[in-house]
Amino acid sequence: MRQAVVLAAGEGRRMLPLTATLPKAMLPIGGKPLLEHLVSRAKEAGVEEFIFVVGHKKEKITDHFCDGSDLGIAIDYVVQEERLGTGHALLSAEDRAEDRFLVLNGDVLCDADSIKRLAEWEGLAVAAARVEEPDPERNSILEVEEKALKSVPERGKPCPTHLIYAGMCLLDRRIFDALRAVPDPQTVEDQERELLAGLSTLLAEGEPVMVTELESWIEIVLPWDVLKANETLMPPDTRGVLGEVEANATLSGEVAVGKGTIIRSGTYVAGPVVIGDGCDIGPNNFIQGPTSIRDDVHIGNGVVIEKSTIMEGTEISHLCRLGDSLIGPGCSLGVGTIVANRRHDGSAIQSYVGRSRAETGRRSLGAVLGEGVKTGPGTIIYPGTVIEAGWWGRPGEVLWGLVQRSEPKERGELNENRGNSSEKAEEEKAIDETRPAEGPERT
Repeated sequence: MRQAVVLAAGEGRRMLPLTATLPKAMLPIGGKPLLEHLVSRAKEAGVEEFIFVVGHKKEKITDHFCDGSDLGIAIDYVVQEERLGTGHALLSAEDRAEDRFLVLNGDVLCDADSIKRLAEWEGLAVAAARVEEPDPERNSILEVEEKALKSVPERGKPCPTHLIYAGMCLLDRRIFDALRAVPDPQTVEDQERELLAGLSTLLAEGEPVMVTELESWIEIVLPWDVLKANETLMPPDTRGVLGEVEANATLSGEVAVGKGTIIRSGTYVAGPVVIGDGCDIGPNNFIQGPTSIRDDVHIGNGVVIEKSTIMEGTEISHLCRLGDSLIGPGCSLGVGTIVANRRHDGSAIQSYVGRSRAETGRRSLGAVLGEGVKTGPGTIIYPGTVIEAGWWGRPGEVLWGLVQRSEPKERGELNENRGNSSEKAEEEKAIDETRPAEGPERT
């Protein structure tokens, strides 16, 4: 199979604030964009030509990949002006699609062998991932019988199967007429399932659709999915150490260091860690993997970073500490900023999906910062805090919950929103409940 249509136009609302200024497919995993991982594996599986359907912040994708020649492939672009679902996105590429082609969601990733097996089917086929507990509200559950797709149950309807649609399929041009027969989506959920609705139309017409189960599969839906993905995609390549490592700096385990980067004396880097080009790290830092540090990041003296993703152009001042965090591009953490990543009572951490409170299921989670966030010296940030892009803080603040950016009344005036007080009270109650009833007074 020589052609793949990659659907990468969506806004990724559940990934906010990271996707306020960046397409979800361009979020860094293991040191490079998720979409680049996908393209590399599809190329390994034999795909030579890609059609990228782009929309939200499309220039971030087009500027990075250009015509694909640097990767040894050919890339063409189609703009989906209105984001009306996956089926609408695929219809945007109708004029450039060949007789048979792969369709790949830009926010999923599997191994190259699985893509190759999918591409080798004679007829129509979809890829499925096996999960322990499918969520009928989130996952598109597949009803499968003897490796053939029987139906796609309605969202929310239980189905006795552990196979869900993995965002990859092998189609031919019959899908376009089938999609035109699908009613316009009424909800966001309908939009996400519109491509599958087209497949259901073909099933109803008697066209067989086979199902191939993936060996490995990653889907990026929620911000903390990026941290989980880093655990299996670090480091992405055997790139070695291309920058400068001063005397008395230690690199332990799998560590990649980009060109023009300097690791200063006294810094200890415990892999897996990927550090991009043009970074200045240290002195006297501790960086523990899996951690991804993108290009042009400056990290000052005495900084501790654990299991985090730091995006390009960010500056982390002296004596900062952060763990299990996602720091967007162009952020600036003031001297002594502390990002806590565990609750005192050890319970799972709540955070936000969009602007709605959400359970993360994680006992370790720091903060999620959008692009251009600036914290003042001595700032303390509670676990699970989300700070919207462009927010600027003051010295000595305590931040919690969802910190929203409000437009300053005058140039230079800082934002007033500091989070929901009830959430802070809940965290402080957990601290009080775990504090010993008696004991020596702390000074």
